[in-house]
Amino acid sequence: MEQKTPLYDVHVAEGGKIVPFAGYLLPVQYPSGVIKEHMAVRQAAGLFDVSHMGEILFTGPTALDTLNHLLTNDFTDMPVGKVRYSVMCNDKGGVIDDLVIYKFGEEEYLAVVNAANRHKDYAHMAANVLPGTKAEDISDSVAQLALQGPAAPAILGKLVPEDNLPKKYYTAVRDVDVRGMKCMISRTGYTGELGYEIYTAPENAAELWKLLRETGEEFGLIPCGLGARDTLRLEAAMPLYGHEMDETVTPLEAGLSFGVKMGKADFIGKAALVEAGDPARVRVGLEITGRGIAREHQDVFIGEEKIGATTSGTHCPAVGKALAMALVNVAHSAPGTEVEVDIRGRRVSATIVPLPFYHR
Repeated sequence: MEQKTPLYDVHVAEGGKIVPFAGYLLPVQYPSGVIKEHMAVRQAAGLFDVSHMGEILFTGPTALDTLNHLLTNDFTDMPVGKVRYSVMCNDKGGVIDDLVIYKFGEEEYLAVVNAANRHKDYAHMAANVLPGTKAEDISDSVAQLALQGPAAPAILGKLVPEDNLPKKYYTAVRDVDVRGMKCMISRTGYTGELGYEIYTAPENAAELWKLLRETGEEFGLIPCGLGARDTLRLEAAMPLYGHEMDETVTPLEAGLSFGVKMGKADFIGKAALVEAGDPARVRVGLEITGRGIAREHQDVFIGEEKIGATTSGTHCPAVGKALAMALVNVAHSAPGTEVEVDIRGRRVSATIVPLPFYHR
């Protein structure tokens, strides 16, 4: 039985096409359609409901040590108010999930995890916390809206003093009053565009949505669904759990080495990553040069040699091309390499290209 976010009735009233996703009922698109929603985020602004994401709070004198034990990144030098991306691995070095960490204080951190992995993640975390750390799943007490696009600062600037907005990418301001609603505003997102993610209590969600919609109208803000969220993240080459990574894929294979600090003290999965050595396969971008659109789980060939498989693919509106990401053998991963993708039994030509596909 799928759950509803605090904004379910708002989506229905806005004409959202509701579908099940990660255990929730969410809008895949609105009457404007995926392409218009995608382009609004690239050129103006879009508003997303991301209340389905999971939030896990770590507190206690050993919270930092616990995070460094559980996760691949290093949080030792992390300032208060900073946000940091990381991966959580299993003992074999496979990806349990990718997530972001917020530092609220020396003994208080918030992990934001993928909705479909919330319960799995929390079980793994709770089983591996160090003595002196409390891990608490607070997901049901948090709603989250994502305001994304170049007009996002101007829209929020009408509601919040500029000093209360996070200035740098991957920073956050915790206690911000937005017309009487207590919020955390984070300069983060999953679109490759300038934007914010706004956390608040579930009872504020509908009012905050309405306020942002009304304030953003003059700037071209429109509501956006899961369809545009996926095309935007793919265009920006942002990996998605269950596609570019899972428990059989290491973060090094997935191209996430920036979030893996092999020089720090031990973390779960480190020994397996060391033993595996340099990855034999890597994540690459594909531009489909033939006729067709690649999707996930389609084999990639050079001649008769299968060199890998696609992980995600679609037509990306802002760059105007059919694009895909794939995991392929390192030996055949150089940009410019000509390949073919098996699209429903038909070989379609493609070229390996650098990531990301889109630069803001």
